[in-house]
Amino acid sequence: MIKKDFFAALADLERERGISEEVFIEALSSALASAYKKQVFGETANVEVRLNPEKSTIRFFLKRTVVENTDEELGDGEIMLEDALEIKKSAKVGDVLTEEFEPKDFSRIAAQTAKQVILQKIHETERDNTLSEFSDKEGELMSGLIRKVDMRNVYIELGKGQIEGLMLPQDQVPGERYEAGERIKVYVKRVKSGGRNAQVLVSRSASGLVKRLFEEEVPEIKAGTVLVKSVSREPGHRTKMAIASTDPRIDAVGACVGNKGARVNAVVAELGEKIDIILWSENPLEFIAKALSPATVISVTQVGEKSAVAVVPDEKLSLAIGRDGQNARLAARLTGWKIDVKSESAAAKLDLDGAIEGGTEN
Repeated sequence: MIKKDFFAALADLERERGISEEVFIEALSSALASAYKKQVFGETANVEVRLNPEKSTIRFFLKRTVVENTDEELGDGEIMLEDALEIKKSAKVGDVLTEEFEPKDFSRIAAQTAKQVILQKIHETERDNTLSEFSDKEGELMSGLIRKVDMRNVYIELGKGQIEGLMLPQDQVPGERYEAGERIKVYVKRVKSGGRNAQVLVSRSASGLVKRLFEEEVPEIKAGTVLVKSVSREPGHRTKMAIASTDPRIDAVGACVGNKGARVNAVVAELGEKIDIILWSENPLEFIAKALSPATVISVTQVGEKSAVAVVPDEKLSLAIGRDGQNARLAARLTGWKIDVKSESAAAKLDLDGAIEGGTEN
């Protein structure tokens, strides 16, 4: 019913595009059935299309349920018993009668449908292949061009423009403005595969963005001689980053700051927020004291499981806590401990045996 060159063309597409012939046949069968339902039999009709590449044929079947003889209007998928008996003498009510039919205007509808299906499958396959290439980009830093900004979402062309990244409202930085045509650095948060809903989710608010930006600026981090141990961030306002050196000869903080602050300033310029670089310590109480930078810490006492009290000079209390509690909050996230910050005069009324004493200042 259809020329062999049609199936030969499908075979060529399989070789050239990497799309299996079976995928095309399945999609084309469904699309042809849908086309004839709409144009000939009605939306609820049961049309089946069988393609056979070996015989180079396409056959069409209409399936209808046998119902009692009636004067009422039949549904698209129904046939009266008296009509069914003319087709099949053994037919009875409830049977599903399958009839092969010759479609009208086959060449035009088949060609149009085949073109749509092939283009759709090519597009889906190319998108899926591109997504597959991006799957190992999760957690990476990428540069992109903002294509469109709607009321809530930002759409970004990534790489060489072969795929689009989506930045949702929760991944945007409060106060940042995004303009179409602007180049921007983003953190690849997640690559979601799943048919038409496949997408690359990117972020400007993720803590991972800070780490990747420092990797760009600090060769020691990229080489692994300086490690980023943890990052806590309130996007658009402030970040604390804990680092450690695997080589005692390397000053981890100095490496991240750079000559005259060049390295850290490059990241600050990109993010537009203050960055505190903290030297990580294996001793959690010492780490807490450092994390409360820039405040001076007199002592830190553990008072429960992953819970501590940090004592600071009276005049440094507001600095240690920070505006709206931000400094103490970021320090808690950085260390993973609950931190209660108290002034020296308030702590004097308590019997606190400071585990870390002597005044730690960063």
